[in-house]
Amino acid sequence: MLNMVSIKRKNNYTSRDYVYESLKENIISLKLKPGTNISEKEISELLQVSRTPVREAFLKLAQEELLAIYPQRGTFVTLIDLQHVEETRFIREHLERATVREACKNFSNESIFKLEENLALQKICVEEKNYTKLFKLDEDFHYTIVSGCDKKLIWSVIQQMNNHLNRIRILRLADNFNWDLILSQHENIISAIKDKNQDLADRVMEEHLKELIFEQESLKKKYENLFK
Repeated sequence: MLNMVSIKRKNNYTSRDYVYESLKENIISLKLKPGTNISEKEISELLQVSRTPVREAFLKLAQEELLAIYPQRGTFVTLIDLQHVEETRFIREHLERATVREACKNFSNESIFKLEENLALQKICVEEKNYTKLFKLDEDFHYTIVSGCDKKLIWSVIQQMNNHLNRIRILRLADNFNWDLILSQHENIISAIKDKNQDLADRVMEEHLKELIFEQESLKKKYENLFK
């Protein structure tokens, strides 16, 4: 039996959308671990849909490199690819460093309030040791900076390549990474934006997004079966 968390089906979801979003959420959150074998029959029964939308969702997830489909062998959740992780991290670092510099020039009080509100919720997650919620708040924090600069297309670009990176970020949080450091860096980013200090904001964002470099190999050694 697969260990999947159900998601709420939105009114505008087609069956394929529902299957796709359900599987992607469970793959990114590592509820469906890398290397897990899944079948159309199993997923269709679990989500109570026909096999056609499951097949379509499988193909879409395969295009995003979250599933690998092998004829006559089966369908598997892909292993985390560290080369892919590092390339995505590198691109994200440089895009977000440029964006946070823009935020220091022109960022509304409303957007600053959203960041501060988000940070307060992150602190609650740390107290509750809720890494899945912390991950989502972390994503929202970075999105707020990008959207506050009216650079939403940048976020779309990041999301298109984020799949392997997000899985190792979840793994890092679940492995009891230093969450206080994340909060401290977020707090420093907010302060730099409020002070319109572009160089400081750039430096803190760089440090923040480079932390993962130092964790990758240790995580691979500890969870070798999850990596390519």
